[in-house]
Amino acid sequence: MTKYLSEYKIYMTTVLGLEPNTRAGYERDIARYLAYLEKERRRSFPEAITAEDIRAFIAREKRQRLSAKSLARRLSSIRSFHRFLLTEKYVDRDVSKLIDGPKQEKRLPLFLTTDEVDRLLGVLNEDNPIEIRNKTMIELAYDTGLRVSELINLKMADLRLTVGLIQILGKGNKERVIPLSDIDIANIEKYRDTARPHLLKNRRTDHLFVTHRGTKMTRQNFNLILDEKAKAAGIAKKVTPHMLRHSFASHLLAKGMDLRFIQELLGHQNITTTEIYTHITNLRLRAVYLDTHPRAGKGSEKK
Repeated sequence: MTKYLSEYKIYMTTVLGLEPNTRAGYERDIARYLAYLEKERRRSFPEAITAEDIRAFIAREKRQRLSAKSLARRLSSIRSFHRFLLTEKYVDRDVSKLIDGPKQEKRLPLFLTTDEVDRLLGVLNEDNPIEIRNKTMIELAYDTGLRVSELINLKMADLRLTVGLIQILGKGNKERVIPLSDIDIANIEKYRDTARPHLLKNRRTDHLFVTHRGTKMTRQNFNLILDEKAKAAGIAKKVTPHMLRHSFASHLLAKGMDLRFIQELLGHQNITTTEIYTHITNLRLRAVYLDTHPRAGKGSEKK
């Protein structure tokens, strides 16, 4: 089965265009799945795999007390692998379609309030190369809703500052164009012209954002920067790059932006993915109502 995993790894990159972290997760899942099939189910070829084999593997994983989310991720990996087998004609049917996924509790995404955003941005005021970069990255992340992978992979050639745009290569190698505020344009120009040359230290790279060593910024680096600034701002929440993305979307929706525009900005393929933010806005609306309306919550009071 090793041959099929090797080919699937190439397929994930060249056909699916998956991010490195996603590819690594899928590879781990499928390696585990194939090892189980060979050892426990005596399956040596893809066409021998049955739906019952998949159910048995998922049942074994469930006995190891994996969460519903982790089980769903395992099954997603398996389904992707079986679609690959069908596409490449190693099998004549996709048996993974016969498998129902585990039920997952739907959780609303965490986000910052506008006051917390103001406090976070308020600590980005030092004027040295590293802090100019930090300010540019954090404000850009909140103002555009970019995924962290999109932010750290921005190239110099992606900038269209004269027309106030940046070009993004998102999930599945899908391109989209994002508008920039005047503040973000000024931040990027200042960083590009003053801070970036200093950080590069005579190195050469096409990536816009670099570390103090002149190498490409990583998601781990940016997570640490964001965590440090959130603590400096006195924000109790664990602030992550994805929380800035959630905040961007929920704040735009609260201000009345059409959901389809938000979908386009976020790069969601399906509008149902974007609709989660309507639930956030509805909860905020009710919280404000209960806090401000003179008759709200009076039904439980004694008469």
